[in-house]
Amino acid sequence: MTLEFRALDRSSRLILSVLLLAVTACGEKAQLGPPPPVPVRVAVARQQAMPVELEAFGTVEAVSSVEVRPQVGGELTRVAFEEGEEVHKGQLLFTIDQRPFEADLDQAQAQLAKDKALAAKANQDVTRYAGLVEKDYVTQEQYDQIKSQAEAQQAGIKADQAAVENARLRLEWSEVRSPINGRTGAKLVHAGNVVKANPDQPVVVINQIEPIDVRFALPQSYLDEIRSRAQAGTLPVEVGSDDDPSLHETGKLSFIDNTVDPATGTIQLKGRFSNADHRLWPGQFVRVSLRLTTQEDAIVVPSAAIQSGQKGNYLFVMGADSKVESRSVTVDRTVGNLSVVKDGVKAGETVVTDGQLRLVPGAVAKPISEASGENGSAKNASNEQAGGETGAQSGGGEADGE
Repeated sequence: MTLEFRALDRSSRLILSVLLLAVTACGEKAQLGPPPPVPVRVAVARQQAMPVELEAFGTVEAVSSVEVRPQVGGELTRVAFEEGEEVHKGQLLFTIDQRPFEADLDQAQAQLAKDKALAAKANQDVTRYAGLVEKDYVTQEQYDQIKSQAEAQQAGIKADQAAVENARLRLEWSEVRSPINGRTGAKLVHAGNVVKANPDQPVVVINQIEPIDVRFALPQSYLDEIRSRAQAGTLPVEVGSDDDPSLHETGKLSFIDNTVDPATGTIQLKGRFSNADHRLWPGQFVRVSLRLTTQEDAIVVPSAAIQSGQKGNYLFVMGADSKVESRSVTVDRTVGNLSVVKDGVKAGETVVTDGQLRLVPGAVAKPISEASGENGSAKNASNEQAGGETGAQSGGGEADGE
């Protein structure tokens, strides 16, 4: 009898414990009530003018790039520039030993003077023989011979003058000058070396970087629209860089290639930039935006409001009662941190830009500002709420274990 009583007493205590736990749980559920509002950040959809742009990646290239090669050979006696220096058209870059070219010029000038003297004597002979042939003192054959010698002397003078000009030109070429305005590259030859005329390798490369071009490619499907808008007026081109957020230069479309690349189906274009501050550099990789027109009545929301789901893009719109609803939207394009939507939202409606992870259609949201001290941010507030609820559930688990 004692054992049966103890067993019954133990069963009764277990049933009583279960009942107490059930009553406690029901009391806790009754006290929870409706879930608290979800803290979120919001923004207002606006109607404003937005550019219609085509985006691509491009490469900066010099408007003009010249590989400087000497046109005469000899010992290089002077290098008159520093690497990376800005030079102007006609500025002296290199000097080749000029003594051989000066001697050639002197020799050509002396030969010219000699032939001029002989030509003068030949002309005098022609005048004298003209009178003698009339008096039959000399034969016509002798006169013709004297006249032909004078004409040969005149031809020789022209050849001497050409030789003088050639010698003078070679003397000028012994001073290698910049053919364009630009910036020099590395010195590929130094003073004391012997260079030859028109060598295989240049002695320096000069790039014109003011103005400067940016080459980029766009799909051929845009060709007709680009051409028609380019004929109607100047198309702005903007460039930026992921490596340098401060880089923002504006130029204009300057070139549309005359053929489509059959391998890629793209058309090559160029934008020209003044580059007065030299922010753009040959070979630099940049982002390019070609502005075709401006849409005056675009509906714009922050890009952070756009979410991706199985059925496409959507966002949460908060009503006057602070309840949110999910709406499918069609994003036309993204410009910076703004997205242009074709449908799904109207100007003036409030959209959620942060805290969407805890939202469901019909949930109550509570907007907070960036400077709000309330939980710092929507994400932090959501995490704190989630952590608190998780902790409560863990505590309940421990109680159940007890």
